Amino acid sequence: MNKEKPSNESGKTDFFLDITPETCPMTFVRTKLMIEQMSPGDIAVVILKGAEPLENVPRSVQDMGHSIISLEPLEAEGEGDGVYSLRILKT
Repeated sequence: MNKEKPSNESGKTDFFLDITPETCPMTFVRTKLMIEQMSPGDIAVVILKGAEPLENVPRSVQDMGHSIISLEPLEAEGEGDGVYSLRILKT
């Protein structure tokens, strides 16, 4: 997990986490640990892959009370198996 990842055209990014090699439940565990290090108003980008993380991580982040800014595909693969970029706002 990196702090101060350069911002992109979508806006600032304070934290970055690539969980593509992980499987559930570690995908959310690693995301939760990163969010705990963030301050309110910080934005994180999480790169995830696979149907289960794609469904569970955004839902769990929202259940914690944080906001999903965007969820966008980075690669076009089979439905639900592609790589996605999830932008999170810590509230």
